[in-house]
Amino acid sequence: MSKGITLAEAYERSAYPIRGNGKWAVRQLIEAFDGYNGDTASDIYGKGDIIENFQRKIADCLGMESAVFFPSGTMAQQIALRIWCDEAGLKRVAYHPLCHLEIHEEDGLKELHGIDPILLGEKERLIRLEDIRSLRDDIACLLLELPQREIGGQLPEFEELEAISAYCRARGIKLHLDGARLFEITPYYGKTEAEICALFDSVYVSFYKGIGGIAGAILAGPAAFTETSKVWKRRHGGDLISLYPYIVSADYYFDRRIGKMAEYYEGAKELAGLYNGCPGVKTIPEQPVSNMFHVHFELGKDLLEPILIGVYEETGIGLFPALRGQDEREGTCYCEINVGDLYDNAPKERIHEAFRLLREKLEPVARIGKRG
Repeated sequence: MSKGITLAEAYERSAYPIRGNGKWAVRQLIEAFDGYNGDTASDIYGKGDIIENFQRKIADCLGMESAVFFPSGTMAQQIALRIWCDEAGLKRVAYHPLCHLEIHEEDGLKELHGIDPILLGEKERLIRLEDIRSLRDDIACLLLELPQREIGGQLPEFEELEAISAYCRARGIKLHLDGARLFEITPYYGKTEAEICALFDSVYVSFYKGIGGIAGAILAGPAAFTETSKVWKRRHGGDLISLYPYIVSADYYFDRRIGKMAEYYEGAKELAGLYNGCPGVKTIPEQPVSNMFHVHFELGKDLLEPILIGVYEETGIGLFPALRGQDEREGTCYCEINVGDLYDNAPKERIHEAFRLLREKLEPVARIGKRG
């Protein structure tokens, strides 16, 4: 094993890294622009065919009346909640304790918009209808994230979603979908994007996750809602003179990958089965419900990383580039897996050899742990 090499370096050097769609590089934009006439007009402050056609295309896909392209989902979602709060005359919303707005946005919703969030349910599980029924305070909007990334990409059953939607509509609560990975959950539900979005009043989707564009998001909903979102987009500084590099990339990779979501889903189930066959390893969910899941190891990062590096170097398969600490006291860690184009590009016999070797290396450690 190479001395002093990090897990991320070993992953980058592997012949077949298998996480996602590949590393971020300028080629993403070069590929997307291939075939474009250099004189094609750009968008200008949200106007022009290049942005308006894409917005219409995604609105139709989502079954929504209208859509607006944003440079980031962070901006789009804060604005969505602000609009619904203003309409209700109530600056209070509810979402999961591990919602992106709560843990990754430096309190933007509170500081920029003065909106008070209620953390609904418990960290380790999904929001349930009973949680919503137990709310003591009125809320303008409920945000649901599908899938719930921070707990392994878990999903409620569709019947539960329908019940939540009906409950909110009966009580005048707007229902917003954090659909950053919406496209990736359609195979599990056996529903189209439009059928899922029909349960919601507004929806945000991302174009750099499973789709693999360079950046950008769409916020969709009723026409009056999206028109108001354009005003807030300008106020947030998101109404750039042109957004066409993001739009061209999003459009190109949307067309290229939207039909592959079932393939990614099947790959995730297959890969999770290989992880679950290793001693001291489990996936959450045990069987994935999208192309993403978490892998938990009963071993600390300091002990696990050299094992993984050895597997990468001996087999040429890079499983993932980073581990996250979970409980240093107990010596456990985990990683997030996303299946995309790279998984299918790797020889299956090499992947199986990598897991055979991983099981072999983990077995003695697992036996020691059991004796302890």
